[in-house]
Amino acid sequence: MRPFHLAFPVHDLAVARSFYRDILGCGEGRSSDHWIDFDFFGHQIVAHLSPDAKAVTHTNPVDGHDVPVPHFGVVLTMPQWEDLAARVSAAGIAFGIAPHVRFKGQPGEQATMFFLDPSGNALEFKAFADDAMLFATD
Repeated sequence: MRPFHLAFPVHDLAVARSFYRDILGCGEGRSSDHWIDFDFFGHQIVAHLSPDAKAVTHTNPVDGHDVPVPHFGVVLTMPQWEDLAARVSAAGIAFGIAPHVRFKGQPGEQATMFFLDPSGNALEFKAFADDAMLFATD
């Protein structure tokens, strides 16, 4: 699978650097005074300085939770997911949707968590006990 690329707005590059590099553990690539590349678990994301960007506050109901739209993230292994949940919690970041198992006992059962970056971008990280469940319908 080839890496994806995602560019997104942030209000402050120094704060974004601290969050993505120091808390999420993303390696830093090229940067300028207006953007920073990060290695987002093998994918390329680029934080672009946009001081006036507004976070979107729409949600859709999914398995009893209000899921923020838009959001982005990655599917991790279960040990990576557990480690990230512990790091985010230890950093004092509030979860919009706390780490839990969604669709328990159903096709697509997954561990998931949601939280916001300092600019209000919604992030979801998930993991599957069985990766075959990623696109399962029955």
